[in-house]
Amino acid sequence: MLRLTLILLAVLTACALALVTSQHQARKLYVELQKEQELAKQLDVEWGQLQLEQSTWTMHARVEKIAANALGMRVPPPARIQVVPPAAAKPRP
Repeated sequence: MLRLTLILLAVLTACALALVTSQHQARKLYVELQKEQELAKQLDVEWGQLQLEQSTWTMHARVEKIAANALGMRVPPPARIQVVPPAAAKPRP
């Protein structure tokens, strides 16, 4: 009977240690998950800011202003504009 009790005590101790270890691992993984979710939120905010910045940089009025001031470009008068029709598609053999 003493031998069975010692075996059961050893099994109980092993199970208790396994439980503590698994709970500790679960807590560590949960903390890591929280950090990664926070990083994902920060990256989403940064992505939104970059998209807003890109849309600001590519505004039509800004591009025209830079073209006129820095590059000396201007819109040609309508008489000088020629519309070129697309080339006809060639049939494939």
